[in-house]
Amino acid sequence: MQDATDHELDARLEADTIALLELPLSRLLLMNDRRWPWLILVPRRAGAVELFDLSEEDRQQLDREACRAAEGLKRLTGAEKMNIATLGNSVRQFHLHVVARRTGDPNWPRPVWGYGEREPYSPAEAEALRARLLESLS
Repeated sequence: MQDATDHELDARLEADTIALLELPLSRLLLMNDRRWPWLILVPRRAGAVELFDLSEEDRQQLDREACRAAEGLKRLTGAEKMNIATLGNSVRQFHLHVVARRTGDPNWPRPVWGYGEREPYSPAEAEALRARLLESLS
């Protein structure tokens, strides 16, 4: 297993997200797109591209962290459906998306990826949402 400090965040993830919390395995990020409440977990494991690149122990920890993130986001938003997925076509670094969806949101019921233009949060909106998310996750 690699040291959790041996890890750099992909520049695109860093540019498109807001840091929320350091979990035991993953960095928890908020996608900077106000159209959907959207979290991203990035395990601190250098070179991980696919789920199977993580050890069995890391996969179990990621599952716990993803469930915690999804449950907190659902509590906060009242979402009808939580979409949890890995793609990695544009950003090869392994990361897991947790997206809160509801009827009538932009592009419902189709996927969020590649739809329209990102709508960043204002600094005040981002900080308020960050505080509510952290409270919801505890």
